[in-house]
Amino acid sequence: MELFTTNNVWMMICTALVFFMHAGFAFLEIGLTRQKNTINILFKNIFIITVGLLLYYLIGFNLMYPGEFNGYLGSIVPGITPPENGMTPMYANGGYTWWTDFLFQGMFAATAATIVSGAVAERIKIGPFMLFTILYVGLIYPVAGSWKWGGGFLDDMGFYDFAGSTLVHSVGGWAALVAVWLLGPRIGKFKDGKPQAIPGHNIPLATAGVLILWLGWFGFNGGSVLSADPELTSLTLVNTCLAAAAGGVVAMITSTIMYKNLDLTMFLNGILGGLVGITAGADIMSPETAILIGGFAGILIVLAVAFIDKIHLDDPVGAIAVHLICGIWGTLAVGVFSSEHSFLTQLIGVLCYGAICVASSFVIFFVMKKTIGIRVSEKEELEGLDVHEHGMDAYPDFRLNEH
Repeated sequence: MELFTTNNVWMMICTALVFFMHAGFAFLEIGLTRQKNTINILFKNIFIITVGLLLYYLIGFNLMYPGEFNGYLGSIVPGITPPENGMTPMYANGGYTWWTDFLFQGMFAATAATIVSGAVAERIKIGPFMLFTILYVGLIYPVAGSWKWGGGFLDDMGFYDFAGSTLVHSVGGWAALVAVWLLGPRIGKFKDGKPQAIPGHNIPLATAGVLILWLGWFGFNGGSVLSADPELTSLTLVNTCLAAAAGGVVAMITSTIMYKNLDLTMFLNGILGGLVGITAGADIMSPETAILIGGFAGILIVLAVAFIDKIHLDDPVGAIAVHLICGIWGTLAVGVFSSEHSFLTQLIGVLCYGAICVASSFVIFFVMKKTIGIRVSEKEELEGLDVHEHGMDAYPDFRLNEH
């Protein structure tokens, strides 16, 4: 009974840490964008977590963990029906309650849409984004998640993703890529074919956001052990922190070599890239391997940000580089560094998730683009979404005439 209580308390602490990550995402996004769009970004983040939790209760949880399962698509059963003993099933060895399990997994569900929020910031209409969130978090994320974590066909195949490099981060990253492509860049981002910097309005806030996200990852990865096992939890957290540190340092060095300046935003995104990269295999890697995985993610971040600019995609916060590119790398790294897991199987998993996420997000965004429109007018974009979409200012005493 004592072990069960310890497991349950640990999982609830991890749930709280993952919940706190939403504050980190919000701070990072508003810090890296302009002040005239602050309310808009905060509104989206609050909408995602509130509606995401309700949808996960109504249909998502049972769709993702269907019990009897054909391996591809579960049935929509509203609400939560706990087992007779109220405990988690075999995948967590009955280590904690069904209610705790729902809450922990529900926090993950909302993260996927939050990733998209940053990538489409400053020019997407709020209504279409809300509709996308409902469809993507409510249906696509749990169906995709069931393929591995719900005991589906990828789980049977031996695909491994410990805490969601692919199941959470690339699921958000693929949708972000499609949305950014269909939306087009912000006004002024590309001039004569060359990318122009559009500075964020509050880098201290963005820095605080990254540190909060790093803290939240203690729950994101630590909770994915699905118990309070002392050895495995400790190793997971050590690997998580070392990969984050390596990602940050290597991104800082790489960007300094390439651009001859010490870029804090690259440093910050390097930390996030390291975190995303280690998430797929944090429980099975040695600390030395975690440093290698995180360090390589740091190089990837700098190169990916430059490449995304080069192909004229506008991602204000670097979400595609962090969550998609490093999510793919982290998943494939399991096949590279672990003798127990096949690189080919990991690649098949990445491709399967790419297929469902690209197809579904394209259909959702493309239909909305052709019907209700997904982009605000030029006037609204130049004057700011806060005034036009929400009728208020984040900083009414410090209104800047930004264009």
